[in-house]
Amino acid sequence: MPFPLLLASQSPARLSTLRSAGVEPDVIVSDVDEDAALDAARASAAAAGETLSPADAVLALARAKAEHVAAEYETGSIVLGCDSMLELDGEILGKPADAPTAVERWRAMRGRTGVLHTGHWLVDDREDGTGGTLGATSSTVVRFADLTDAEIDAYVATGEPLKVAGAFTVDGLGGPYVEAIEGDYHGVVGVSLPLLRHLLAELGVAFHELRD
Repeated sequence: MPFPLLLASQSPARLSTLRSAGVEPDVIVSDVDEDAALDAARASAAAAGETLSPADAVLALARAKAEHVAAEYETGSIVLGCDSMLELDGEILGKPADAPTAVERWRAMRGRTGVLHTGHWLVDDREDGTGGTLGATSSTVVRFADLTDAEIDAYVATGEPLKVAGAFTVDGLGGPYVEAIEGDYHGVVGVSLPLLRHLLAELGVAFHELRD
């Protein structure tokens, strides 16, 4: 029997990525208050005389999601929480609120590079597990094509940019508009398989043990 994995995310891209790697997780979408979790993380960083970095922000949200699901449900699983944001000019960008925001975002992104950060957090909630909790962030440089206004309008009109962090995908309709990445492709999609493998190893679980 494989080790049970539970994905605390509604992202179809994350679920598809895990399935492509031979893992069929259960899914429970976390309803944690993300704004409150970020505020708490910023306050904690400020108390230490620091500023919350984009890489730490997504890690804080991934942790909040995983720990919320593990606390609210008897999962009997290894719970995986993830969160992604694009860093551009030092600012962290999640999902655009509406189409005009997505258009504005793409006009700022085109022809430039940003960093897509994806935080990963694991909670070992198995009855006979370690009880361990740990995480890390995958950060990948993304170079965007120099789109015309017409291309931006057409892409935003598909609705896809409104559903994803950074207003783009690399594995969907946004693929033609991403010219190159430097780092982990899967981290840009939403879950870094190599990073997940390393985190699981720290819990004493080999990645292949998740497979059916």
